[in-house]
Amino acid sequence: MTSKLGYTARLWYYFRIGYATYLTFLLGAVNTLVVVWYLAIREMPAIENVFGHFLPFAIVATLLGVPLSVAVGWLHLKRTPLYSSEMDISVEANPYYYKSPPGYYQEVFFPVFRELLVAVKDKETLDSAARDRINKILEKIDVLIQGGYVGKPRRKLE
Repeated sequence: MTSKLGYTARLWYYFRIGYATYLTFLLGAVNTLVVVWYLAIREMPAIENVFGHFLPFAIVATLLGVPLSVAVGWLHLKRTPLYSSEMDISVEANPYYYKSPPGYYQEVFFPVFRELLVAVKDKETLDSAARDRINKILEKIDVLIQGGYVGKPRRKLE
């Protein structure tokens, strides 16, 4: 990836996170309050008399809406299969579940794991099946240290 494309991709990602997480949330909340007030509450004089003005309505709606949103979020994460499905898709799509992240994993952790396995492999108490399993693991660690993939990562359609 060229540095210009990489920089542009990073800016696009930061834009999407900032816009979707913060700006859209704030604008959506304010928009919902205004639309409900002007299209629903003001058309029902009995309810408008309860609140009188927009600000009391906005305060009550916020005091009710925030705990309700927390409860729905908790249900989403803890009591439905939706969140685990999202994580399954995320794992399938994330290449770092199949390769070693650059940095200390490639430079320190996996080389240390490799050295420990080599030391264990040299023990005379191991049988040939155990040595074979360790050799397969060492081959995979070598691939990870070199930046390659192990397992079956999702491939892009080409």
